[in-house]
Amino acid sequence: MKKSIVIIAFLSIFIAISGISPVFASSQLEVTIEPTSDTAVAKMTYQRSINIDYSDGGNLTEMNGLKKEMSFSADSSNPGVQSLISKINSYILSKGSQAQITDLTVDYRTVMTGRSTSMSVDYTIVLHPTIQNFVIKAGSGNDPTLIDVDWRGFGAVGPVVINTPAYGDVEINLPISTFERFTPSLALSMKASDAAEIMSTRLMNGDEIKEQPIGNWHFLFDPTGIGVDAAQHGFQTGSVISSFTMGESSLREGLIREQVREGTVTIDKTYRVSSFESSGNASIDILGFANRDVLGTSEIFGVTPNAPEGYASTSSGEFPAFILYGMAGAAAAGGAAMMMISKRKLDKEKGHYEQKGIDPSQLTGYQTSASAGGYQTVRGEAQVTGLEDYNQHRSYYDEEKPQVEEKTEDKPDSKRGALPKGFEPKE
Repeated sequence: MKKSIVIIAFLSIFIAISGISPVFASSQLEVTIEPTSDTAVAKMTYQRSINIDYSDGGNLTEMNGLKKEMSFSADSSNPGVQSLISKINSYILSKGSQAQITDLTVDYRTVMTGRSTSMSVDYTIVLHPTIQNFVIKAGSGNDPTLIDVDWRGFGAVGPVVINTPAYGDVEINLPISTFERFTPSLALSMKASDAAEIMSTRLMNGDEIKEQPIGNWHFLFDPTGIGVDAAQHGFQTGSVISSFTMGESSLREGLIREQVREGTVTIDKTYRVSSFESSGNASIDILGFANRDVLGTSEIFGVTPNAPEGYASTSSGEFPAFILYGMAGAAAAGGAAMMMISKRKLDKEKGHYEQKGIDPSQLTGYQTSASAGGYQTVRGEAQVTGLEDYNQHRSYYDEEKPQVEEKTEDKPDSKRGALPKGFEPKE
C-alpha cells in the first residue's frame, strides 16, 4: 500500500512538471552592477545552429568536406558598431527602460561544416556593452538606491552590417548572410522555400530574458564581500552581493529546453532544415542587498549596503527554503520506499534460505564404532543435547556385531600340510 502511494506521488509530480509550458531562449546575460557608479559592463552571448539533412542522398551530398569559417572583433570606433549601438538603444527604449549603451565590443564567429549526411552552420555573437543611466534614484543611508533592469533582454532588429579588414562588409544578425557568402546558389533556394523564416530570424534576440519576471528568478544573498580578502577578487571590501539567476528548470519557470524550428528546402529533392538555439540564462550580481520591486509596469531593484537585520542569507521569501525542504522530504520518502522494498525482499529470501530442522549447536557427537581386528574405527553419530536415554537412538553400528566381517576359509580334513604334488620324503 505504501509503495503504491510513493509511486503515485512521483507520477503526479512528473505529470505536473510535464504540463508546464517550456521556456525557450537563445541568449545568455552576465553582468555585475555597482549601484554607486551608475555604470556596468555586461556580456551578452547569442548562439544558434542551423542543420540541413541530406542523409537520403541528393545533390547536396557534394557539401561533404566543406569547411568555411569567418570570425572577427570590432569596437565602437567602427561605424557598423556605432550603428548597432543605436539599434540596441532604440530597442531598450521600446521596452520602457531609461538605460543606454555608451560603448560596445562585438565578437562574431560563424562556421559552415559539410559532413557525409548533413551540413551545419554555427553562429556565435558576443557583445560586451557598457551600460549607463540605469540608476533611477540614488539612495542614502537606509533609503535604497532604485535600479532599472528593464534593459536586461536587449537585442537588435533587422540587418546589422559591420565593415571588417579581412571580409569587407559582413551582415551579422541574419542567418542567411553566411549562406549568401559561402553558398550563393543554396542561399537563393533557401529564400524561396518554407525555411525562409528560419533564415531571416534575427540572432540578437534577448526577449526571453526580459519576458521572464525577476520575481521568478532565483535569489542568493552572499555575504562573501564582507571578508577582508574580498578586494583581491574584484569586490569592494565591506560590501555584500545579491545574485539573481535565471535559466534553471523549475515549477515556476517551466522546463528549459532548446528551441527547435523546422522547415524544408526543395532543390533536386526536398531536404529538411532545422534550427537549434541553446537554452537561455542570465545572471545579475549586485553589490549590496537587492530587493526586487515593481514601479508602475517595470521591475526594479531596491539596493541597500547591507541586509535588514535578521535576514536569512540564503532565502528569497520562502522559496529556497521550500525547495530545500521539498528535496529533503522527497529524499526521505524515496529512502523509506527503498528500505521497505529491501525489507520485503529480504524477508522473502530469508524464508527461502532459512535452515529448517535442528540447530547444529544443539547436537553432540557420540562414538558408535567398536574395535575390530585390533583397530578402532572413527565412526560416530550426532545426538540432540539433553536427551538422557541414548539407547532409543542407538545406531546400527552399536549392535553386537563385529565392525569388520571376518573371512573364513574351508580347512582340509587331512592333517597333513600342504605340499607340492608328487612330493615324497626322503628316507
